[in-house]
Amino acid sequence: MTQTSRVADVSIRSLQEWLDACPTPFHVVERAASTLLSAHFVETQQMSRDLPSQGFIRRDGAIIAWRRSSRNDAPFHIVGAHTDSPNLRLQPRPDIRQAGCGQLGIEVYGGVLLNSWLDRDLGIAGRVITSDGAQRLFNVAEALARIPQLAIHLDREVNDKGLLLNKQMHMTPLWSSNEDVPFVEWLSAKTGVPTSEIAAYDAHLFDITPANILGHDKSFIASGRLDNQVSCWAAIESLTRIDTPDHTAVVVLNDHEEVGSVSTTGADGPLLDHVLTALSITDRANITSHYDTLRASRALSVDNAHALHPNYQERHEPRHAPIVNKGVAVKVNGNQRYATNATGVAYVANLAMRHHITLQTFVSRNDMPCGSTIGPITAGRLGIETVDIGVPQLSMHSAREMCGVNDPLSLVRLLAAFLQE
Repeated sequence: MTQTSRVADVSIRSLQEWLDACPTPFHVVERAASTLLSAHFVETQQMSRDLPSQGFIRRDGAIIAWRRSSRNDAPFHIVGAHTDSPNLRLQPRPDIRQAGCGQLGIEVYGGVLLNSWLDRDLGIAGRVITSDGAQRLFNVAEALARIPQLAIHLDREVNDKGLLLNKQMHMTPLWSSNEDVPFVEWLSAKTGVPTSEIAAYDAHLFDITPANILGHDKSFIASGRLDNQVSCWAAIESLTRIDTPDHTAVVVLNDHEEVGSVSTTGADGPLLDHVLTALSITDRANITSHYDTLRASRALSVDNAHALHPNYQERHEPRHAPIVNKGVAVKVNGNQRYATNATGVAYVANLAMRHHITLQTFVSRNDMPCGSTIGPITAGRLGIETVDIGVPQLSMHSAREMCGVNDPLSLVRLLAAFLQE
């Protein structure tokens, strides 16, 4: 099977399965690692020895994978995305009892669209760290918790003046009405880890509704965590389907983008820099030739873009508002909230044209500042020319987002071409 046919063989069902299996960054890393192992990539834990030609390394909620060129001096072609999504995370001491109900204390993570979490059936997933330092993932996709909205009879102006939610007071989910079992005991029963051996945990709430295809024409996909697991899925799918590349192909899935990327596993941490240096040293390069390699390298920062919203068209820059199912968006911001520059735009446009892939452009309104990505961080830390791109989507940062079914498949094709050539 040729590379073209392998990439064309990717289905939207594969994305649905990924989304349903990955309620947390730790599950994203586990899913990515499983996919890589199935494609004969070799996992390594240390960078102090020769790295495999086709391998990966994982750290908590981040993973970096690579496929080496046959050339020792080959530059890097890097695809970057992030594993985390805005959500609600349980506190270390979550047990609350009030008004006859058992509740779970949460901390809001990232720029959550709070109202989207109301009146949804929520599961709990994450990881347990045992007293000996081992990690055990868990994913309980059952209707365990719910945040009920206040009845309109008690807030009669809500439809006229809008819903106002206090993160501390109004976002605490209910999960029982009887005498409570402490959360750690429930966690022990679900994971099989005795309470005495649970040293710590990360526990995230998530909407248990599966990823679904919708529309009478089946042209949309709706799911939690499309931002940014569409990009994670596309990056891993493309890396596992290319042939030996002309460059050293690298995929990095960082954690903590939604809260600034400053962590050991975030884009503003040292992990990618360390792996790229180790790959160069394995090729017997010295530090100055490594810098030359970085200068000749390229990166794509892949994170979803704001699609034109039919009901709020005035919120978009009219000539730069990407439309769902009309192609991957190149994201541009003169104030460097995105890393894209003119030479990067020209490169990606030429790449897309050669492979018959349609592109769109996203620019924010001047009176509506845009968010940022790992793109400027990667460019700034490594000195690598970086272009920000992404699939257009609606409902960004909602508990349940939506995008087109065609754009993720186009993204796989574009990333495969970038990693291969």
